[in-house]
Amino acid sequence: MAVGALVVLVLGSLALVALDVAASPLNKRTVVAGLTVLVLMPAVMLGQYAPPPYRLPYRWRWGLLLVQTVLTYLPLLLFHYRWLGLLGFLAGAVLLTLPPNASVPIALAVGASGPVLAATGLIVTNRSPVNVLLGTAVTASTVFAVAHLALLSARLHSSREHAAHLAEQRERARMRQDLHDLVGSSLAAIVVQGETALREKGPGREGTGHEGAGGEGTRAALVDMLGLARRLQDDVRAISGPGPGDFSLADELARAQRVLTASGTAVRTALPPRVETGPATAECLRAILREAVGNVLQHSRASRCEIELRTDGADVRLTVRNDGVAVTADLRTDPAPGRGKGLTGMRSRTLALGGTFHAAPEGTSFTVTAVLPAR
Repeated sequence: MAVGALVVLVLGSLALVALDVAASPLNKRTVVAGLTVLVLMPAVMLGQYAPPPYRLPYRWRWGLLLVQTVLTYLPLLLFHYRWLGLLGFLAGAVLLTLPPNASVPIALAVGASGPVLAATGLIVTNRSPVNVLLGTAVTASTVFAVAHLALLSARLHSSREHAAHLAEQRERARMRQDLHDLVGSSLAAIVVQGETALREKGPGREGTGHEGAGGEGTRAALVDMLGLARRLQDDVRAISGPGPGDFSLADELARAQRVLTASGTAVRTALPPRVETGPATAECLRAILREAVGNVLQHSRASRCEIELRTDGADVRLTVRNDGVAVTADLRTDPAPGRGKGLTGMRSRTLALGGTFHAAPEGTSFTVTAVLPAR
């Protein structure tokens, strides 16, 4: 809905510009200016305002902002056309692209440039400066609101997807633990009791008069039962333990990058060619990465996130850094270690494996760092 409204807004406003071009005296200058604006401007605007997953990288949007600035002001200053409605789209793009501390003053300057151009006579228009200023403010606010709504919708969708992934992982861990504790212990008891019965009916007790064909049959049945119990015990251990793909850090990193990109957050990853870790270390790193990504999605408005994994053979270091410093309510409240919630639970798991854990703001960024023994 937000994307459709944005398309209608852009194309409708450019249609008004097209009507102005059609109403102007037809000459070479009018045709060149009109085609330049009407052909290039829709692509530039839609590329600038597009929500995730179609959102362009941050540096590309900077380039589009410069192109949009040229396409907005050049026809106004060179040809003195009254296409002042394009100033509102430029102000909206400034609000969406630049950081908040710089975007508001520059957007106000863009809005004020319209009345200045009209008042100084550089632009021929029958609109008053106040009319131009209000029109620019309304257009900029509408563009920002609709594009921001689409961005928030994408972030909400990514946050829900990540929450579902966390719930799935936790439920699998709970089921594995229950299976290991309940069924595994019962099978272990069966094996112990069967081995005890075999020892009591072992070769040393033969010839006592109590062994016969029936006794040999009972012994064979006990051997078969023990073999079946041992196989079942091995199957339970295989099921309750992590599968071969559960310790893949590469899969978890790829999933984190996909979720963050879909939410409109630019992601940069730095990974070694190969990382060899033990099962406990790999599982802990995957859990920390999941929690860190979840905090970026739920508790920040980050536009960039860096994920770095380094190893020196003995230790593995995972660093997750984002530019949304207002992060992690669970760290601010700082619940007691061992509660298993949020990054505080990850700190406990890291310390239990003999590693170190750090999560705190650093200037305008928030950094989560975990150092664990590779094995």
